[in-house]
Amino acid sequence: MREDVNTISLPWSLECSACGATRSADGLPGVCICGQPLLVRYGAALPAPALKEPLRQRPWTMWRYREWLPLADGEAPVTLGEGGTPLLSVPRLAAKHGFRDLRVKEEGSNPTGSFKARGLAAAVTRAAYGGAQSLVVPTAGNAGVALAAYATRAGLRARVYAPASTPPLILAQIRGFGAELVCVDGHIGDCGKAARAYATETGAVDVSTLREPYRIEGKKTLGLELAEQLDWTLPDAIVYPTGGGTGLIGMWKAFAELRQAGWIPAAARPRMYSVQAAGCAPVVRAFDAGADACAPWPDPATIAAGLRVPAPLGDRLMLRALREGGGGGAVAVTDAQLQAAARDLQLLEGIDACPEGGAALAGAIELKARGALKPDDRVVVFNTGAGWLYRA
Repeated sequence: MREDVNTISLPWSLECSACGATRSADGLPGVCICGQPLLVRYGAALPAPALKEPLRQRPWTMWRYREWLPLADGEAPVTLGEGGTPLLSVPRLAAKHGFRDLRVKEEGSNPTGSFKARGLAAAVTRAAYGGAQSLVVPTAGNAGVALAAYATRAGLRARVYAPASTPPLILAQIRGFGAELVCVDGHIGDCGKAARAYATETGAVDVSTLREPYRIEGKKTLGLELAEQLDWTLPDAIVYPTGGGTGLIGMWKAFAELRQAGWIPAAARPRMYSVQAAGCAPVVRAFDAGADACAPWPDPATIAAGLRVPAPLGDRLMLRALREGGGGGAVAVTDAQLQAAARDLQLLEGIDACPEGGAALAGAIELKARGALKPDDRVVVFNTGAGWLYRA
């Protein structure tokens, strides 16, 4: 089912994030011929700031930003009402850890229980419009649930490859939404290899992280929404749990487009921090080494399934986002730290945080202890999913 909207869309093309090659958006694009991710580019025709006023009258979902998204004229997106998640003040957490202004962007309230709903809604919308009949994704958990739901919403088939160690309730949700589930002995990298082989063999569209250009456009709405919720300003710092990195990259892209279009000041450049698990921290290691890309992390191990990504395809883009404007960074936290922080979110503020959300708060606490975050900074931490999905 698709939401009926009258939309005038902007033309877009696709540009390689590495070699700069461009191509049209026709068909069902994957990655560039050089193997790196393609990004949507709208050229100079971004929405004018005058759109802010009519925006106030629209339903509070991510599709309120449809002029910023890749939709054909008059096209209705595949939607379950994703986006429009709350930005919550957390005064007791702030007081406990010495922050003046700490807020949590609560993505667990999305359909299917996580921020993955945003990216998969956009990817499935474009794949359905392009004529896809079946879709495939590797997952640490939540992306598989989201693909299963949105593929069903669009009337398409879906296959999901997930590690056998994925929390049982998440696996049950994937099956419950009608996807064909294949459990793999290994991590998400192993699932990715199996998904790509299946796509090659059957013609299924691979909607893996950054292996098509539209999931990142859905995740971009995290940044658009955050800016609107802060009255078209940006926080001093954003602390984000990072596995594949589409949320971090999407916000970085959103902020650049908002500056280009004149919706926010040219100087609005929040410091962006990636939080990873100590048992799988390729971005932290690359950032600390001053590298432009990540080396694969051997034997990834953490209870935060979404952070168990040993070789993210978007590594170069993440590192650019962290370094742009200066002051950002990356930090690793232990499983004990992220568990304690998730418990704080639950007991002090009533937020049912996933382990990755706990990692984000633990990262903010660690960054403040190191002096990277100042007590007076306006800080936004992301809880990317609902904690209940991880319980037996």
